[in-house]
Amino acid sequence: MTILQADISSRPQQNEHGEILWELVICAADGGWYHTAICPQKQVNSDWIAAQIKLAMTDDLHKIIQVFRPQSFGLIQTAGAKLGIEVVATRRTIALKKLLHQQAQSYGNSNYQPLLIESPPPLPIPDYLVGDKWQFVTLTAGQLVSDFADRPIPIVSMPDYLLPPHWGLGSNVAVPGVIIYGGRQSMRLARWMAEIAPVSLNYLGDDPGGLVLDAGLADRWVMLTFNDPEVSQAAKLFEARKLLVHGLHFLLVTPDDSGITNSGVWLLQSN
Repeated sequence: MTILQADISSRPQQNEHGEILWELVICAADGGWYHTAICPQKQVNSDWIAAQIKLAMTDDLHKIIQVFRPQSFGLIQTAGAKLGIEVVATRRTIALKKLLHQQAQSYGNSNYQPLLIESPPPLPIPDYLVGDKWQFVTLTAGQLVSDFADRPIPIVSMPDYLLPPHWGLGSNVAVPGVIIYGGRQSMRLARWMAEIAPVSLNYLGDDPGGLVLDAGLADRWVMLTFNDPEVSQAAKLFEARKLLVHGLHFLLVTPDDSGITNSGVWLLQSN
């Protein structure tokens, strides 16, 4: 299966008629090649995008197109449907984002931010999903893989490209995480989290303190809040530890602290 990454949005450029230009960028997920096309905003539609995707395709293998920009997703998804290509929403489009950064340098506009996406204020998770308790923890990189990657846990999201060995981390390196003890709501919470597609868990700051879960393409959820100075200090340490391991961290949802049963585990990464 071939994985492509694509984006379409306006650029800080105009044609000779003063029309705003939009650019479609398609690249291989491994960064091996890319294709770009530009047209006036009024001509942008799913048919034009589908035609450009077809031009960019180098073979007839089954493909998936990954899209990180919420405003691009609908158009590219419609274009992909015309070609029988699945379009997936994900923030993990490393090759594409790198390419967009490189291209932005040629526009001569220091204020242009090619990856800027407006995020809404974080929403509280539904009350019925709030767990019994929670805590900050650390596991070694080796434990993280051996304890969760191959165990029969109902929901596991630990993609290969986020596993510690991919980042050159030794098995004894500490990876920070958060455990939520969901009690009777544990499985329900895990299923809800699987639906919103977690990306990263980040310390919100004090007064009050909290942890915000970035999910989907631009969603944000207040997972936990606290006023305790000791917990705030632990949250700052959690953030500091993330910096030492390329932003990697994990989130575990489990019914209780018995260590016998887990409902879901996610390996995450802050940008």
